[in-house]
Amino acid sequence: MRIATNQVFPGLQKLISGERYGRVNSALHALFNRTIQEMDDGLPFVITGDIPAMWLRDSTWQVKPLLSSKNSEVIELLINLSKSQVKLFLCDPYANAFNPSPNGNCWHKDFDNQSPWVFERKFELDSWASILYLSREIIEKYGRTDHITVDYKKAVNLMLELAKKEQSHDPESYVFLRENTVPHDYLSHNGRGAPTARTGMVFSGFRPSDDACKYGFHIPSNFFFANELDKLPLADEFPVANQIAREIFAGIEKFGVKDGIYAYEVDGLGSALFMDDANVPSLLSLPYLGVTTTDNPNYLSTREFILSKDNPYYFSGKKVSGIGSQHTPNKHVWPIAIAMEALTSDDKNFQRQVLSLLENTDAGTGRMHESFHVDDANVFTREWFSWSDMTYVDLVLASVNYQYQ
Repeated sequence: MRIATNQVFPGLQKLISGERYGRVNSALHALFNRTIQEMDDGLPFVITGDIPAMWLRDSTWQVKPLLSSKNSEVIELLINLSKSQVKLFLCDPYANAFNPSPNGNCWHKDFDNQSPWVFERKFELDSWASILYLSREIIEKYGRTDHITVDYKKAVNLMLELAKKEQSHDPESYVFLRENTVPHDYLSHNGRGAPTARTGMVFSGFRPSDDACKYGFHIPSNFFFANELDKLPLADEFPVANQIAREIFAGIEKFGVKDGIYAYEVDGLGSALFMDDANVPSLLSLPYLGVTTTDNPNYLSTREFILSKDNPYYFSGKKVSGIGSQHTPNKHVWPIAIAMEALTSDDKNFQRQVLSLLENTDAGTGRMHESFHVDDANVFTREWFSWSDMTYVDLVLASVNYQYQ
């Protein structure tokens, strides 16, 4: 897709250094020229980077900074991407990643009846919330409703129907087993996941990292989904949305908070996991998602906990400290999480310090990686990870309070 990068954020060059502006332009160039492709119907297909598939969640965060642009071509891209997400969701609402055509490519064929559109069929609740987030933001930022089509309404109705079903999850209805791989790549208990009791929250088999949930109710994803249901456009057409949102919020308060700290996952049977992962939605990212404010007491207590050694995925080393993931090697931190720590802070000096840190830990590649070792930034995973690049761009915009000129 050919969009002139210097026309996406007019005036930005005057607000930041030339080197930083060059990095922003490089990230935008990669997004428009390498990441965004077209499906046969002309709708955009956004690959995640070095994997030629589109994740519903990743695609939303890859274009999230573009919501600060009023460039007409950018707006059309966002509207059409929302249509793409709806189209792919309707192919299989339980899938997390898709192909640009029904070509049968897949990370692993885990279901006999797996659609040829589906690259991976891991049920992740945040995929649904990400679709709703992008569609709502387009309306609020631009006053455009071109993407609110018959298919969009069909998708939302299906989402609500399945959400009600997954509030009382049947472990036999979604069995995910995968042989010869790490345990967190498939569901425990013979592919059925750990037992759960009804809480009002919605079951999710996998985390935003694509790793299996230890307990079936993923708190950040439920927060995100409930918030989007609460803000759903055309709410009068989907009256059950508000009901589900209220039940989720009540479930989080009853089962997901202990001593003022949010759990990462719970099962409704008394078990809770206290940690945070680098992938968004995370507990750290709750204000970024619009779920809560940065001065919310429970959020502040949770933030203090997850940005400490008490979080099993908080790593410190010679170069940096930050949140990593089970998804990547030990003592690897994620630029996404480092950026998110700054994006959920109101301190502009801190945001600029974090930008410099990110720029100085890219191993000289000019790209933000998936993760890197806390003692040696030259040891990293995934040389090209578009989501990470674009979260860096989002932080650049936030650091100068960018407003389209």
